[in-house]
Amino acid sequence: MKSPISINIKLALFIVAIIIAIGTLWYTNSIVKKLQEREKQIVTLYAKGLEYVANSDDPAIDYTFIFENIIQPIDFPLILTNEKNEFDPLSKTEIRNIKIDSTWDVERARKYLLKELAKMDEVHEPINVVYQDSIILSRIHYGDSALVEQLKIYPYIQLVIAALFVLTAYFGFNYVKKSEQGKIWVGLSKETAHQLGTPLSSMLGWIELLKLNYKESDKVLDTLNELENDVARLQKVTDRFSKIGSVSELKTENVNTVISKVISYFERRVPQTGKIIEFKFSPSKNYYAKFNPDLFEWVIENLTKNALDAIESNKGAITYQISSNKNNILIDVIDTGKGIDMKLRKEIFRPGYSTKRRGWGLGLSLSKRIIEEYHKGKIFVKSSLSGQGTQIRIILRDGESVA
Repeated sequence: MKSPISINIKLALFIVAIIIAIGTLWYTNSIVKKLQEREKQIVTLYAKGLEYVANSDDPAIDYTFIFENIIQPIDFPLILTNEKNEFDPLSKTEIRNIKIDSTWDVERARKYLLKELAKMDEVHEPINVVYQDSIILSRIHYGDSALVEQLKIYPYIQLVIAALFVLTAYFGFNYVKKSEQGKIWVGLSKETAHQLGTPLSSMLGWIELLKLNYKESDKVLDTLNELENDVARLQKVTDRFSKIGSVSELKTENVNTVISKVISYFERRVPQTGKIIEFKFSPSKNYYAKFNPDLFEWVIENLTKNALDAIESNKGAITYQISSNKNNILIDVIDTGKGIDMKLRKEIFRPGYSTKRRGWGLGLSLSKRIIEEYHKGKIFVKSSLSGQGTQIRIILRDGESVA
């Protein structure tokens, strides 16, 4: 099933293509009409000039003025005929801007020009040169200039380019989408294996301890308690993944409690990695907001894991701060790690992106999805300095603080 976002993007591309097509055709046609009108005005002026010369009794009027100032600048095809559409095919004054093969005889040239004349009359009605308002002395047949002919083709070229652009964008979008989906599925599989692997490994260890100490009731009880914790952890992982893709119920919960639980979880496990990490969290108030505890806890865990990975030395600190701004609860997770390059601050939330050699780049992407899509909040890199650390902020809506 296609997602609404995918359908909307494809629909938007189609609409953009239609707008480009209509806009291009309309604009180009308007220019073509203006140029045709200008050429018609030139032909009309030419006809009026001929009429003036023909109707004037003044022998001093020089026809060469019309030839040099009106006929010569004409850059579109033109044939000057008598009232019966007869003309001299070899005349340079009667035939303008029509190429004729010099090897043709008169009759062949006439046939060719008659065809051109018929084409011109289909596009533009010929303009008559009238003597004494009643007698047609000659007729001016004209066609479109080379510029107008090029402009007529131009919108179709643009349409082809627009179509190629839309097709490229469409296939590019599909490729990126499929690539991203592939990374998400691979990352989700690995994340599932990772989430399940830790408690399963612990359970195997507890089973071995049970085998060794099954006669000692105190040790058996302690081991069973730890087994129970790991089973609860497996149940939590299952619940988290089952909530991805479904509508999560949001309830007003204590933010401090969730963060404290995550800190407690990591404080028991970080020493096993050989690092000495100080977890700092001392809120002055209790902060409440509407969220899903399991999913929000997952987000804090992912941020903590990334903070731990960013601390490359054996010592470091992770600080959790909570504050409020109007009805928003602001949660900051601050580490003393290597920092994030300015250019990569948005990339770290993209599925498949990871700076870790064995990472699959899904933790922060899932965190962004959980906060922004399920909780309608916001998560972003507030600040980061190379070699000094990173501060990531979460904003939860409709929160409150209680002293």
